[in-house]
Amino acid sequence: MTTTSRFRRLPAFGTLVAATVLTAACAGTGNAPKDTAYVARDVETLYAEAKERLDRGNAPLAAALFDEVERQHPYSPWARRAQLMSSFSYYVARDYNKSIQAAQRFLSIHPGNKDAPYAYYLIALSYYEQISDVQRDQKITEQALLALREVVRRFPQTEYAADARLKIDLVQDHLAGKEMEIGRYYQRSGKWIAAQIRFQNVVDDYQTTSHAPEALYRLTESSLALGIPQEAVKYAAVLGANYPGNEWYEKAYELIEDHAAGVSAS
Repeated sequence: MTTTSRFRRLPAFGTLVAATVLTAACAGTGNAPKDTAYVARDVETLYAEAKERLDRGNAPLAAALFDEVERQHPYSPWARRAQLMSSFSYYVARDYNKSIQAAQRFLSIHPGNKDAPYAYYLIALSYYEQISDVQRDQKITEQALLALREVVRRFPQTEYAADARLKIDLVQDHLAGKEMEIGRYYQRSGKWIAAQIRFQNVVDDYQTTSHAPEALYRLTESSLALGIPQEAVKYAAVLGANYPGNEWYEKAYELIEDHAAGVSAS
C-alpha cells in the first residue's frame, strides 16, 4: 500500500495539518533523521522547521524535530501541537509503533483536547496498516479492530468514525478469512471437530462477511463426515435461506443429495 494511497483516505485534523496533508503525500520515502542533538532554538522556529521538513517529504526528521519541540519547550502551547504532529509524522514515515506511542502520550496528557478524536484515529490507522496476510498471526489485526471500534464508540458522528466503520468491515472479513484457512487445514487433516469449531466461529462472529456462505457449506460438509446428517441438513437449510442461489448453497444441496442417495443405496 503506497503512502500516496494512504493519504487519500486520511482525513486531516483541525488546523494542525490542514496545510500539510496534501504536501506530505510522498513523505514516507524521506531520508532517515539526521543528528537532532540539542541545539537551543525558540519554539516557533523549531516547530516551523519540523513542519517544513514534513512538507518537503522527510517525515522521519520531521518527527524527531517535533519531539524536540516538546523536549525543549515542554510547557509551551506548541508542545501540545508537536506531540500530535510527531505521531502524524511517524505514521507518514511508516514507523507505526512510534506513531502509536506518540498518540497515546498525547491522549494521556490531553484526554479532552479537541484533537483527541484524531489521536485515537491515528492509533487505529497505525494498527490497520500493519495487518498481515492470513497466513500469519493476527494479533495486530485484532488490535486494529479494537482500536477502530474505539473510534466509533467515542466519536460516532465524526469523519474518523465513518472511515473506521468501513475499515472494521474489511478487518472482520480478514479475521474471518483466517478462521476459514485454519478450518480448511483441519478438514484436510481429518480433524473434523476442530474444523467445525473454526467454521462455527465464522458463522457466529463474522456472519456479515463474504466468508459466511462457505463457512455454512463447510459445516454441512464436516457434519456429514462426523456422521450427523441432521446437522448437515440444518446448515444447508440456513445457507439456502440466507444465501439463495449462492454457489455454496448449490454445492451444499448437491452434497446432501449425494449423501441421501448413498444412504438409500446402502
